[in-house]
Amino acid sequence: MAYIYKRGKKWAYRAYAGKDPVTGKDKQVSKSGFLTKKDAQLAAALFERQFHNKEYIEPSKITFEAICKDWLKHYLSQGAKESSHRARRIALTHIINEFGHVPIQKITKKAYQDTIDKLANTFSSNYVSSIHTSANMVFMYAHENKLIKEAPSKDTKLPKKKKTISDLENDSINEKFLEKEELEEFLNVAKNEGLEGDLLVFTMLAYTGLRIGEMIALKWSDIDMDKHTLRVIKTYYNPTNNKLKYTLLTPKTEGSIRTITIDPILVELLKLHKREQEDIIKENKPFYVDNDFIFATNEGYPKTIKHLSIRMQRLLKKTTIQKQVTPHSFRHTHTSLLIEANVHIKEIQERLGHSDINTTMDIYAHMTKNVKKEASTKFSNLMESLSKNLIESKHEQKHVHDTN
Repeated sequence: MAYIYKRGKKWAYRAYAGKDPVTGKDKQVSKSGFLTKKDAQLAAALFERQFHNKEYIEPSKITFEAICKDWLKHYLSQGAKESSHRARRIALTHIINEFGHVPIQKITKKAYQDTIDKLANTFSSNYVSSIHTSANMVFMYAHENKLIKEAPSKDTKLPKKKKTISDLENDSINEKFLEKEELEEFLNVAKNEGLEGDLLVFTMLAYTGLRIGEMIALKWSDIDMDKHTLRVIKTYYNPTNNKLKYTLLTPKTEGSIRTITIDPILVELLKLHKREQEDIIKENKPFYVDNDFIFATNEGYPKTIKHLSIRMQRLLKKTTIQKQVTPHSFRHTHTSLLIEANVHIKEIQERLGHSDINTTMDIYAHMTKNVKKEASTKFSNLMESLSKNLIESKHEQKHVHDTN
């Protein structure tokens, strides 16, 4: 039962608040400044009810930034990948810039919503969503640890940007992959004007649909030349693009771990590349770090994504292709070619490692729309003579009615 007492001209209460987890001694909560005894009694009763229902949150000055640091350590300890941890840390900096030194208990829903709205003026909808997801995880962590009553990020409305004509043009599904003729042009340029390894790199991406990190991480032990198969069990991570500072991570999801069949032409290119690589190893033997990587530098380190992207841009400049192509475009290109070859959507998802299901469906819808249009054209051509006769007959009937 709370103790109600007068303090000067105003009233106060003191109530039991459990035991200190360190000392084991009883803790008490005091609050003063009430104008009447009744006010103090009501406040004390509210506290005791919250404490009994385990809804009471002890006042704290711990800041949002401090909770972020604590949560990031916890997040990593729960098995989060280094790449995911880094992405969360970077996303949270935008919220820390607003609330870093603010006690987390002082952050209101309105203040948080205003911050998200402001970020939407600077960043893409997808990135704002990523920032919000990261911040929400921190707030939920604080809530679970009895530091806040409710996450201010709960029920936040993410702003939706209205796309401009330019956005719609740039987002066109056509821009996400190369048509078969464009791929042929690009690979011919890689063959005739590419640097060492270019043809294999971009044929591998286009003929397998691998993510570029999955391809760079490939070792010779992942290839079965006899069975024409390739296994994906790791991915390359190197945010600094320093060739010495890379990490091999397990794939993002279980679905990303897979074994796929590869084209005979790819097997031939791999065999040729292996012979060339063996010569490079002999020439650089004292300095070559042989970790079995297929796509290795002359020192044996895996090539960086930046290095391969520069190679790709060099080749693109020699083509007539006007699209904004990235290494990931070859993955979408592979998807479109599988669809064109009438491969079932389920098989495509398994071959790709699943995670682009939305893009896969977008490309699928685009390709099937083209097929439907082509089918309609073929049907029209087939029925042209009959259609012509039908129209002519209709005109003749009209002429007869008119004369009558």
